[in-house]
Amino acid sequence: MQAAPVRANAIPSFTTALRAVESLLMSSGQRTARRNAWTSVLEDRRRAKDRVEAQRVMEQTTLVRP
Repeated sequence: MQAAPVRANAIPSFTTALRAVESLLMSSGQRTARRNAWTSVLEDRRRAKDRVEAQRVMEQTTLVRP
């Protein structure tokens, strides 16, 4: 019996395939704008989370003081 042949190339991930399709369909400026927009969304979410945490700490500090 012979062993099954081994693939020399790894199967690309879904993300890699999606980026390849994106590069075919969009100009580089649109790709950059989309990535920048997503980065901004993530940063806004992080700031909102930090703001909620700061508010919670301030409320707890106010309740502790007589």
